[in-house]
Amino acid sequence: MLRYVLKRLIWLLVVLFGLCVVTFTLSRVVPGDPAAAYLGPRARPEQVELVRKQLGLDRPLYIQFAYYLRDLSRGNFGESLRTHRPVLQGILDHLPASLELMFAAITIALLFGIPLGVLSAKKENRFVDHFIRLFSVANVSVPSFWLGMIFQIIFFRWLGILPIGGRIDTVTALLHPIEKITGFNIIDAALTGNWEAFWSVSSHLVLPAITLGAYSTGLIARMTRSTMLEVLREDYITTARSLGLSEFEIHFVHALKNAIGPTLTAAGLCFASMLTGTFFIELIFFWPGLGSYTINAIFLNDYPVIMAVTILMALFYVVVNLFVDLLLAIADPRIRVQ
Repeated sequence: MLRYVLKRLIWLLVVLFGLCVVTFTLSRVVPGDPAAAYLGPRARPEQVELVRKQLGLDRPLYIQFAYYLRDLSRGNFGESLRTHRPVLQGILDHLPASLELMFAAITIALLFGIPLGVLSAKKENRFVDHFIRLFSVANVSVPSFWLGMIFQIIFFRWLGILPIGGRIDTVTALLHPIEKITGFNIIDAALTGNWEAFWSVSSHLVLPAITLGAYSTGLIARMTRSTMLEVLREDYITTARSLGLSEFEIHFVHALKNAIGPTLTAAGLCFASMLTGTFFIELIFFWPGLGSYTINAIFLNDYPVIMAVTILMALFYVVVNLFVDLLLAIADPRIRVQ
């Protein structure tokens, strides 16, 4: 097990190093002078040259890259060219909102995707099976940004039962401010007994979470159905039926237990990819998360922010992938041997 973990960690470092090389090279190839962007449009040439020396932009490229790796190893992602604040602080300010949305989305995907997949396998080639398969394909195929706008039209404009966007109602935020503990508004409001804010945050979370989790719901449902059909054809399932076990126990206890591995892998990868999937969702629903922060940086050509977020997303993806692989290796010793 230790050898397996070390092997995966080495590959993780190789991937991150390669990504650092690519992002650093692209940041230097993109047209524009970072020193001029740092000072603003009215900077004098001598001021720009001074800032170039302070930022180390006058040194050879390989030396700049060495300093860049040194700063990364210390957790220093540099300063934003526009706000002049540490990039890491900006990320930490916006990341909790994105994580809150992601956890809500993956929870919805698991709560609906797994039971739908089991039910589809149980009703194989019947109307229910065909309907769930159509529902799954639609969720996987429909673009998230289009689905989000449709939800806004239906539930905000036509029905008027859910807010169009934002993280909390403005009036509620002023009258019932949330005390920051974890950075997750819905948890902080519950911990402090701020129920007015809790219900406002919950209502604002519904549409973006469903929109973000739609793709994962369809994928998890399809994966669960596929693995369940294989398991249900095993001999021990026939033995369980001959022993008089109920269909519910056979499907949701014995069969699902042995079919859940690939589904958890798919769910883990879906959760990791949500960090980039939130970009359009946050833009559509005015969600003040990491996606909005990154999009603003792209519009302003704030390359330190763009590089830091790119590395963070890659790190998050490979760590989640490693975590899922470790869970599977614990559950199935054959994976460690391979």
